[in-house]
Amino acid sequence: MQNLPEKFDETRLWEALRGFGVSPSRVTYAPVGFGDYHWTVTDEDGRPWFATVSDLEHKEHCGQGAQAALKGLRQAMDTALALRDRDGLRFVVAPVAATDGGGPVLPLDARYALTVFPHVPGRTGEFGQRLTEAERDRLLALLAELHGRTPPETTPPADMEPPGLPGVRAALAESEGPWSGGPFAEPARLLLREHEATLHARLAEFEALVARVKGRGAPLVVTHGEPHPGNLILGEEGYLLVDWDTVGLAPAERDLSLISDDPADLARYAELTGRTPDPDALALYRLRWSLLDVAEFVEWFRAEHQRTQDTESAWKGFTDTLGQLAAGGSAA
Repeated sequence: MQNLPEKFDETRLWEALRGFGVSPSRVTYAPVGFGDYHWTVTDEDGRPWFATVSDLEHKEHCGQGAQAALKGLRQAMDTALALRDRDGLRFVVAPVAATDGGGPVLPLDARYALTVFPHVPGRTGEFGQRLTEAERDRLLALLAELHGRTPPETTPPADMEPPGLPGVRAALAESEGPWSGGPFAEPARLLLREHEATLHARLAEFEALVARVKGRGAPLVVTHGEPHPGNLILGEEGYLLVDWDTVGLAPAERDLSLISDDPADLARYAELTGRTPDPDALALYRLRWSLLDVAEFVEWFRAEHQRTQDTESAWKGFTDTLGQLAAGGSAA
C-alpha cells in the first residue's frame, strides 16, 4: 500500500517488534504491494527484517470480521511455519514466532496485527510479469512439491466461492440509488450499472463452473493461493514464495491458474505429479480472481473513503477488471 494505515500509531510497531526479539534501530515504511502494510526494519545489531501489519477489518480472505480474520491469519502463518520447519520446504518464506511462545501473529489492537519476517535477499518479480518457459517450469516444480505435502492441521480451507460475492449481488440490487461513501462511490455505482449484464452473466458462469468442478471431486492440496511473480523472490538457491496469508486447502488449479489457463503450458506439473490440470477448474479460478477483485473494490468504494494513491490505484483496478470481464477474459 502507498499510504500508511489509518488511525495507526507507528510507535506501537517499534514496541511490538521487541516481542519478536527485534530491537529496532531504524524502521522505514515500504510502499509496496496491495492489501497489507509493510516496513523494513534494521535492529541494533544491523540485521534486516521485514514487518507486515494487516488490517483485520479488510482481510476477508482470512475471515469475516476482525476476530475471524485474526484467527484465519494465525492459521495461515502457523501453516507456513509448519511447511518450512516440519516439511523442510526452504522456498517457504515464513514468519518468526514471538518470543513468548504466542505464535507468529501479534495483535496490536482490535484492528491491526503484526507479523515479522527475516529479510530475504534476491530479485523480486512483479504482478503480471510474463515468465519464460524455463522460469515457469521451475515454478511448477516448486508447486508440485508443495501440493504433494501432507497438509498441516492448521491449514485453513479455501472455499471456491469467495466471501465477497454476496456483496457484489447486493450492490447490483442497490445500484439505482446514490452511493455516498466518498469520491469514488458514485462513479463506482455508475460503472457497476454499466456492467450489470456482464456481471450477472459472469456470476452465472462462475456458479456453473463451481458445480462442475465440485462434482468431479478433485483432491484438495495445500495451495499458496497467489503464486504469481509478484510473490516470488529469486534467491541464490532458486525461487522463494512470500505472502502466505492466502494459503489454503483447495484443488491444485487454484495455484496453477495463475501460471496459465492452457493445460499444455502446465505439462511439467503433469509430468511431476501424474495429474493433468482440469481446464474447467483453471477457468473457474481465473474467473474467481476477477470476481474477488470486483467484490473487494465494491466494498471499498461503498464504504467511507478518501482520494488517495491507494484508492486511485483501486479505481484503475476496478475499471480494468470490469473491462476484462466484459471482454470475456479475467484479470488473473
